[in-house]
Amino acid sequence: MGHNMVDEQLKQLITGCIEQDRKCQKQLYKLFYGFAMGICMRYTGNRDEAAEVMNQGFLKVFTHLAKFDQAKPFKAWLGRIMMNASIDNYRANLKMAYMDDIEKAEDISHDDLPDRKLAFDELLAMVQKLPNAYRTVFNLFAIEGYGHDEIGEMLGISAGTSKSNLFKARAKLKDMILQAEGDYRSPGGNMVHYSTVAIIKNDGPDENLKQRGFRI
Repeated sequence: MGHNMVDEQLKQLITGCIEQDRKCQKQLYKLFYGFAMGICMRYTGNRDEAAEVMNQGFLKVFTHLAKFDQAKPFKAWLGRIMMNASIDNYRANLKMAYMDDIEKAEDISHDDLPDRKLAFDELLAMVQKLPNAYRTVFNLFAIEGYGHDEIGEMLGISAGTSKSNLFKARAKLKDMILQAEGDYRSPGGNMVHYSTVAIIKNDGPDENLKQRGFRI
């Protein structure tokens, strides 16, 4: 019953937003702020840039809300819009991104990867330090679950460039993890932990990572 109540409240909010009710728009924004910000943070280099991308995403949400099929999950629909807004931001900064087209990229060796755990915020900070091109491909492949051909079409690059950028993203993350190894202290409290090794060497979407907050 509680779930149905939430669904009904969400439908009322969506209806109000379609009718340009500012109060409903504000409530919908606040309700999904954390979810949307989490997606945009993964694709951008800092919180200010993420907030700008997120607001652009919400503008698209409100603009196209009348087209949303309410028989489908709203959260997934909103998540896709935030992802696309992040990709639009990537394209806008494409001239500043370092990219080279390598048709084949060998898999990184995993033998010396540090088998340790990182706090959510710690890994997020590392992902944000990646160059724009590497960070975008890493997110689309390792977290969203897209293949290199699909990523190539989305970003206007070849599948080879996608593979190369993923390879370099993993290598840079590995270096950052090894560099942080000496300074690592086990976080206390209720912070969420998960295996970093699985994120870097997994050749498909990481379900555990999705469950921990990196989700679409």
